[in-house]
Amino acid sequence: MTTALRSAYLRGAGGTPFGRHDGRSALDLMDVAAAQAIESSGLQRNQIDGVLCGYATTLPHLMLSTLLCERLALRPQYAHGLQLGGASGAAMLMAARELVRSGRCRNVLVVAGENRLTGQSRDSSIQTLAQVGDADYEVPNGASVPAYYALMASQYMHRTGVTSQDLAEFAVLMRANAAHHPDAHLRTPITLQEVLASKPIARPLSLLDCCPISDGAMALVVSAEPAAQGAVAMVGAGQAHRHQHLTAMDDVMQCGAAEAAQRAFDEAGLGLDEVDYLGIYDSFTITLAMLLEEIGFAPRGGAAQRARAGDFAPTGALPLNTHGGLLSFGHCGVAGGLAHAVETWRQMTGQAGTRQIAPPRHAFIHADGGVMSSHVSLILSRED
Repeated sequence: MTTALRSAYLRGAGGTPFGRHDGRSALDLMDVAAAQAIESSGLQRNQIDGVLCGYATTLPHLMLSTLLCERLALRPQYAHGLQLGGASGAAMLMAARELVRSGRCRNVLVVAGENRLTGQSRDSSIQTLAQVGDADYEVPNGASVPAYYALMASQYMHRTGVTSQDLAEFAVLMRANAAHHPDAHLRTPITLQEVLASKPIARPLSLLDCCPISDGAMALVVSAEPAAQGAVAMVGAGQAHRHQHLTAMDDVMQCGAAEAAQRAFDEAGLGLDEVDYLGIYDSFTITLAMLLEEIGFAPRGGAAQRARAGDFAPTGALPLNTHGGLLSFGHCGVAGGLAHAVETWRQMTGQAGTRQIAPPRHAFIHADGGVMSSHVSLILSRED
């Protein structure tokens, strides 16, 4: 005899502005985001019975989830920390969904935050992030994360015909979106010419093809009961893990994103054509182009054409990252990816302020960790 799985809903969300937060620790930032999320959910702190916490490079504590619970005066029956690079936020939401659906927990707080901009030196940050490379064959050659992505981009662009001007379309779009969000790190509009003329970081990627490093935090509550603001259910989820290191990548055309997405769509019983909002990971412009194309929201080499046509704009057929994404809202580690889910929930419940679009019916969220290494897809549906 089997027990039917419960539904799991996004019930509340909160977050800090992204940018500089001088003198504030990762724990300080997480505290603020978590408090907002719990208040937004309409729950009391003693009703939070599960906590999932993303890692922070500036606070490598062995028991970070327990430390956070102590700070927040929470006493959950289940807690742990999670590390999956940029995919951590989506993976935590997927795990929270399973905890709620199984009946293990009723209300799970998912939180991440980091003072990555002000809490460590530039050299320390570069060295830490570079460790996604192979310790024997990649790290000794001095490669940074932008260099890993640049190598991948070079092959992808060669095989598909994607150009630097194509990639610049996404930098411009994300900045235009961020201009309408008061909490975004970078809000000054930019042009295609400015992207193309910006400082080379690792060819073919320039400065404006790369996300900024930020301080900030984000949190959501996943619950067995919907929010008063609207019922947003997590109806599908999927993962795929094909490699860790760039030198182990079989094919830039098949990184695992399509596999994770298909698993999520199969579980949700929905198709690509039923999605009306996208929250797609965008650590670099090439990340966004590759993910949109591999998953199927654009043909190979055709994502920029859809962007130029206005399809991914807030007023388009498939609004994308209306908060500005990692490229402009900012990137502070795990919370950077979690911000895509926070924005999606706000759009689906009519709480996005001046950025508000027609509330989406079905939204697709995707995150990747490493160098397109670990993939997590989520599908959210708004119930009547």
